[in-house]
Amino acid sequence: MWRANILLLAISLSLSLAKPHVNLFSTEMVDYINKINTTWRAAHNFHHVDHSYLKKLCGTFLNGPKLPVMVQYADNLWLPKNFDSREQWPECPTLKEIRDQGSCGSCWAFGAAEAISDRVCIHSNAKVSVEVSAEDLLTCCDGCGMGCNGGYPSAAWKFWTSEGLVSGGLYNSHIGCRPYTIAPCEHHVNGSRPPCSGEGGNTPECVSKCEPGYSPSYMQDKHFGKTSYSVLSEAEQIQMEIYKNGPVEGAFTVYSDFVLYKSGVYQHVSGSMLGGHAIKILGWGEEDGVPYWLCANSWNTDWGDNGFFKILRGSNHCGIESEVVAGLPK
Repeated sequence: MWRANILLLAISLSLSLAKPHVNLFSTEMVDYINKINTTWRAAHNFHHVDHSYLKKLCGTFLNGPKLPVMVQYADNLWLPKNFDSREQWPECPTLKEIRDQGSCGSCWAFGAAEAISDRVCIHSNAKVSVEVSAEDLLTCCDGCGMGCNGGYPSAAWKFWTSEGLVSGGLYNSHIGCRPYTIAPCEHHVNGSRPPCSGEGGNTPECVSKCEPGYSPSYMQDKHFGKTSYSVLSEAEQIQMEIYKNGPVEGAFTVYSDFVLYKSGVYQHVSGSMLGGHAIKILGWGEEDGVPYWLCANSWNTDWGDNGFFKILRGSNHCGIESEVVAGLPK
C-alpha cells in the first residue's frame, strides 16, 4: 500500500514540476503550452490586460433557457470532410468579417448578430447583404440577460423572430442604422486604440432610431427571423445545419489558456475557467488527423488566427456542441 502511495506522490510531484506555477498570460505559460506538443500553438494576443477584463469578455450565461430543437434529417446528405462557409457562399461578405466587442460582455449578442447577418445573405441568394446590429440586440433585448454583463444566445435568436433587428456595422463605421458604439480596445502595447481594462463596458441605452443621416427609419430597417431553434448536441447534426443553412451560434466554457490561442486545433490543457463565451461556428475540417470546428471570435483580428480559431470537434470539448442555436430569416 505504501509503495502505491509513494508512486502516486511521485506522479503528482512530476506533474506539478512539469506545469509552471506562473502567470497564465506570461511567456513561461506560452512556452509551456508549445513544449508539451499539443494540437495548437500559443502566443501573446493580449499584453498588459487585467484578468477582470478577460473574464468580462466571457459574457455568455451557459445552460440557459432552451429553444425548440430542430432535427436535421440526412436524406442521403453527403457531408464533406472539410467545409468552410466563406468558400461555400463567397458572395456574402459578412462571412469573412471579424468584429470587436470592446470592453463589454456582449459575445452572446455578437455571435447571434454575425450568424444572422450571414443567413440573411445566404437565404436571399445574396440579394440582401446586411450587417445586423449587435448594438440593437445588446441594448434592446431586455429578456436576453444583462447587456454587457452577460446574456443568453437562445434569447437573442428569439428576439430576432419577435422584435426584429436593424442594421449596424462596426464601431465608428457609420454603416447601417445602429453601428456599435463601444470602442475597440488595444490588445497590444503600441497600438492606437485605448487600453483594454476591466473597467467600463456599461451597456449603452436602447435607442429606437437610426443614427443621423441614415434612412430608412428604425422600424422600416428591421430584419426579422421566421424561426429560431436549438440544434441537437451531436456533431453530425451541427454539420448538417451549417451545410444546409449557414453559420450557427455556439457557446462554450473558456479557460485561460484559450486566451493564448494562435493556431492549430484548440483543446484545453491548462488554466482556470474564465466563464461562458459565445462565438460563430462557420465550418469544420481535420488538421493532422484532428477533427475541428472552424469558428469566428469577436476579439478583433489581432487575436488568434486573424480573429478565427479551430476547436476540437466530436467530443463536446468545453461544451462547444451542447449550446448551438440558429434560425431562419423571413
